[in-house]
Amino acid sequence: MILSSKGWKNMFFICLGIFLGTAFCMKWLETGFYYNGELFTIIGLEITYSPGRIMDILHHIGEPVHTSIKAHLYFDFAFMAGAYGGILSLLMMARGRVSTPFQRQLLLFMALLQLLAWCCDIRENIYLLDWLADKQDIRTSIFTYHLVVLTKWSIALSGLLLAIPFLLRKTKPE
Repeated sequence: MILSSKGWKNMFFICLGIFLGTAFCMKWLETGFYYNGELFTIIGLEITYSPGRIMDILHHIGEPVHTSIKAHLYFDFAFMAGAYGGILSLLMMARGRVSTPFQRQLLLFMALLQLLAWCCDIRENIYLLDWLADKQDIRTSIFTYHLVVLTKWSIALSGLLLAIPFLLRKTKPE
């Protein structure tokens, strides 16, 4: 069943609360992400660090940092519900503001694609949790990992950037 405009708005605010609460917890946990006296980030593990650096960090961190990364990744599962549910809600609210069939279908399609982005984010976390647990050589799976990360970010940001202009414009009088 598709929610009413008010229902999608309420859903957005619930997702926003989940998003903000879990983002706060994850940001707090990141303050302890040190390896060899240097701060590292989850975004670095996702995007910018080389496979060698990722392996070095994940294989040689101390137990407190190891525990913090795992906690961060578990909080991230809840964060995903807020992030992708929120983007989906924004797209559906934007869909309610347009009347052309093409725009409505495009917004619905992008909303449904958020479920794929969510699945990619789940898979990304599973990769990191597996690499933390097994201390394996990640070079065989790093291409797929980066493809999953790129897909996730592309879909989520595209959905957000598509929804915002429709939500900011004034609705046409009918």
